[in-house]
Amino acid sequence: MIGYVTLGTSDLQRSGAYYDALLATIGAGRFMDEPDYFIAWSRNAEDCALSVTIPFDKKPASVGNGTMVAIVLETPEQVEAFYNKALELGGTCEGKPGFRPEGATQGFYAGYFRDLDGNKLNAFCMVAES
Repeated sequence: MIGYVTLGTSDLQRSGAYYDALLATIGAGRFMDEPDYFIAWSRNAEDCALSVTIPFDKKPASVGNGTMVAIVLETPEQVEAFYNKALELGGTCEGKPGFRPEGATQGFYAGYFRDLDGNKLNAFCMVAES
């Protein structure tokens, strides 16, 4: 249903390097790049894409309160590795990986973080009862 998500940035080069390194861990790479304006990544042409852009109106990029991008992965181990890479690259913690609601042992497993511009993302997977 969703084709792509775009996040604003005030430093395209810095944001591009952050997402190049982070998204490479899940097999995504740049497929569109317009210098000084826009970069987009995806795993393939059929997948949803993530992009960053300098705002079209040239006003400062800002973080949307309540806005979040969720990256679907397959296992809790992948969620933890992606979350840890995001922090290693300079992102900040918004909620360590674990089941939600707290105390659950199956279902929704996610780790929340903010990128270098303050945009909120999470990596998640669904875990069935074993």
